[in-house]
Amino acid sequence: MDSRDRELLRAAQDGIKLTVRPYLALGEELDMSEEEVIDRLKRLQEEGFVRRFAATIGHRALGIVANAMIVWRVRPEQVETVGEIFASAQEVTHCYERAATPDWPYNIYTMVHSRSREECLKIAHQLSQASRIEDFRILFSEKEYKKTSARI
Repeated sequence: MDSRDRELLRAAQDGIKLTVRPYLALGEELDMSEEEVIDRLKRLQEEGFVRRFAATIGHRALGIVANAMIVWRVRPEQVETVGEIFASAQEVTHCYERAATPDWPYNIYTMVHSRSREECLKIAHQLSQASRIEDFRILFSEKEYKKTSARI
C-alpha cells in the first residue's frame, strides 16, 4: 500500500457522494481518474487491505429501532448445524460462536434488527422453531453510544 492508497482509503472511509459516478467524484477530490480509483480499490480488496467495500444505511433513519442480541445455549455437537441455520436467516445480521462459562451457558450469539420489540420476539421464536433450540435469552439494546468502522 502506498501513500496514494492511504489517501484514497482515508477519503472513502467517511462515505462517498451519492451520485451517478461516485468514483469519478472521489477521484476529482484526490486528483485521480475514475479508472485509477476503481483499479486501486479493486487491488486493495484483492490484496486483503480492504475486506469489504459496501454501502451502509442508517437503520434508525429507516425506522428500524429495535435491536436484539439473542443468545442461545447449543450443544457442542449441534453448533455447526445450528450456526448455519441462524446465519442463513435473512433477519440475522451477525452470528457468532463464543465460549460458554459456568455462569453464562450461552455459546451462540445472533443479532436481529426490526421496527419493534415485538417483531424481534417473533423472529427469536421463529429461529427457535427452525433450530429446535429452546434455551435462549433476548437482550434488547437500550441505547446506541457509538457506531463507527475501523479507520486508517
